[in-house]
Amino acid sequence: MNKLLEEKIAGLPENPGVYIMRDSRGGIIYIGKAVVLKNRVRQYFFNTQKQPKVQAMVDNIADFDYIITLSERDALALEANLIKKYKPHYNILLKDDKAFPYIRINTKEDFPAIEITRRVRRDGARYFGPYFNGILVKDVIDIVRSAYRLRSCTGNLSRKGRECLNYHINLCLAPCSGKVTKEEYAAAVAGAIAFLSGYDDAPAKVIERKMNEAAAAEDFERAIFYRDRLEMLRKMKERTLADLGGAFDIDAFAYVTNGIDSAVSVTLVRGGKLMGVKNYMFTDAALSEADALNAFLLQYYGSLGNEVPGEICLPVETDTDAIADYLGTMSGVRTKITFPSRSARKKLLETARRNAADYLEKNVDKARRAYDSTEGANELLKRILRLDFLVRMECYDISNISGTDKVASQVVFRHGAASKADYRRFRIKTVEGSDDFASMAEVIRRRCERYLSGDDKFNEKPDLIVIDGGKGQLSAAYASMRACGLDIPMIGLAKREEEIYTVFDPEPIVLPRDNSALKLLQRIRDEAHRFAITYHRNLRSKRYGSELENIPGIGPKKRAMLLKKFSVKQLKEMTEGELVSAGLDKKTAANVRSYFNRNKKTID
Repeated sequence: MNKLLEEKIAGLPENPGVYIMRDSRGGIIYIGKAVVLKNRVRQYFFNTQKQPKVQAMVDNIADFDYIITLSERDALALEANLIKKYKPHYNILLKDDKAFPYIRINTKEDFPAIEITRRVRRDGARYFGPYFNGILVKDVIDIVRSAYRLRSCTGNLSRKGRECLNYHINLCLAPCSGKVTKEEYAAAVAGAIAFLSGYDDAPAKVIERKMNEAAAAEDFERAIFYRDRLEMLRKMKERTLADLGGAFDIDAFAYVTNGIDSAVSVTLVRGGKLMGVKNYMFTDAALSEADALNAFLLQYYGSLGNEVPGEICLPVETDTDAIADYLGTMSGVRTKITFPSRSARKKLLETARRNAADYLEKNVDKARRAYDSTEGANELLKRILRLDFLVRMECYDISNISGTDKVASQVVFRHGAASKADYRRFRIKTVEGSDDFASMAEVIRRRCERYLSGDDKFNEKPDLIVIDGGKGQLSAAYASMRACGLDIPMIGLAKREEEIYTVFDPEPIVLPRDNSALKLLQRIRDEAHRFAITYHRNLRSKRYGSELENIPGIGPKKRAMLLKKFSVKQLKEMTEGELVSAGLDKKTAANVRSYFNRNKKTID
């Protein structure tokens, strides 16, 4: 540890706050919160035994900053906001969760509808779910409509209309036509909410009666429909956890790690019913299981926006008052955090632990392969090119046809993985004709100038620039960069032999075709090519789109259909028969062929 770090650690305050770890380039690699800043930060540098993932992060720390807060809860809020803003490499960063469906009933309305939604909002409505692991939300909706006859349409009921078919088949009370009073409908809504909350078993009797009535009337199709709903109710009842002592909403978490990769599973209980288990895998640099779970909770309920339940069960006891307060402030729901050691809640934790261990075991090979093709390949490329640092890599490609609609792409990889939020695209402004060398020089110059001017969209300097091309394109790009006063490592990747050119050696670097560093370069080069081609096609489509719409029989929909499958150049060369095969009628195909023949010079 260098002297600067020792002095900063010695001067740390004994206050709550947030610490920000930085690498040798000044980039943020980890953000954490602490009740006592001095004690927490010291743990990273003076504790001898650490998990490999923690040690890897510590080895990259060159400096750190800290921000003092008034309370631990303030530190939590600041930590969450900073992680969301900077996305540090060694923090838990969960990808967007799969949006499972919920049932929504807006009790603020006089005649609320029962709806399906995949987003829980703080709008005063009641939400039930999520539904997954074998329970289909559509089936639950069918049960509620069969038993309580709530409307499923979401139209405005201010104007009375004629009742729809659902009323006549006993699936709706028809508030749209005044068939039910506000009080009667409110009673039906209360029953539906009680059922969805786990308190009301009446739907089974209602649906069974309707099934028998349909069978007696020899309406066997309807009887089968009700039979299937009864089967769904039976499955839902099997998931009821009688030992919980009520219809509670609970999330129970478990954390498992092998020292490098980690898995967290959450067992969800809603209305006293076991809804299922969600599994997540990630790499983190938390010092302990409690730290990892606390950080996970912030991501799970914050960035992913999952519903905060009335109770959260954790396997390890820690001071969670600040997290409970923070989650309550964020969601508007007061939740308690418990650490069960027996009873049904302990079984929920064990369910989560078994799922986490199984998920980690089955996905660790997949995670290793992903690491080898991204971070591992990135580290190997750094060693091959003898770079001191490699996090952000940018690749540039030029796209044009006969010098028209010239564009360029900037694709960014971080730690060997695509960072699509950082992608940029350019229209070439100063180059006449199809001069790829000059076009590349212009793009690199503009990129450097935007960085030097402090442009927010270009304010981060790359650690490596990859040029799609050989020695010529590389030389033009490097000269343009140096003319701006910057000196960034730059290489070119030639397509034909996949040779890597550098600016200091006339001989290329030749790597085996199965080398992971080469595959990483190929991947970023191919992504830059794809991004440039897509932009180029969009520009050409806009330029030629109005021309196609001048053809009788070609409207916006047919134009979009044609341009999705073919370029304008291909359309110009197609026969009437080929145009018919592409989806046009004979008359329109003849119009297209005639138009292109008349306007050949104009289009070209």
